[in-house]
Amino acid sequence: MATTGHTVKAFDDDLSELRAIISEMGGRAEAAIEMAMNALQRRDLESAQKVVAGDKRIDELEADVDRLVVRLIALRAPMADDLREVLAALKISGLVERIGDYAKNIAKRVPVIAEETRDIEAISLLPAMGRAVSGMVRDVLDAFAARDAKLAADVHDRDRTVDDFYNSLFRTLLTHMMESPHTITASTHLLFIGKNLERMGDHATNIAEMVYFAATGEQLGERVKGGDALLGAG
Repeated sequence: MATTGHTVKAFDDDLSELRAIISEMGGRAEAAIEMAMNALQRRDLESAQKVVAGDKRIDELEADVDRLVVRLIALRAPMADDLREVLAALKISGLVERIGDYAKNIAKRVPVIAEETRDIEAISLLPAMGRAVSGMVRDVLDAFAARDAKLAADVHDRDRTVDDFYNSLFRTLLTHMMESPHTITASTHLLFIGKNLERMGDHATNIAEMVYFAATGEQLGERVKGGDALLGAG
């Protein structure tokens, strides 16, 4: 019995460590989104560079998750609910790493467009879109930590709002480019930033689906995309 108790405690400790790493990854990814969007608004090249540099730590944490999951499965042989959570954590870490990459991509565009977007009205849509996305990331990682299926489902439903932001941005920028062709380059950069944010929302939604499955053993219904075909295949 003592050996069994020790094994259970060791597994619980490993699981707690796994949750802590995912939580740190999520916190860093959320902060990266917010810092990248603030850098964009303020044309703050120093903050943009901090986002780029900080992405390395998120990559390192993902590698830590990979190693810990392999150890958990090899040594602890988790079953049922525990196995679902461990496998969800592995997939979630990859998605959070991609969210960090998208934040880095936004930050990298700040120096390029710092002097070219002052007169483009659509840039005012991006901060609100960024807040919606960072809120989804924060809440879905909270849902993972608490095994909160209801919060995961709520995040899943909020993806439509981000899609609607992107469609509005697309229409506004397209109109602007037609009316002011000299802004095409800058507008294209802003459109890519909007697409980065939209993809982050998709990843947060995918995480929500995994959290819901890990917590309930059931699949969430298929998401309804916002707007229309403007979202494209990305």
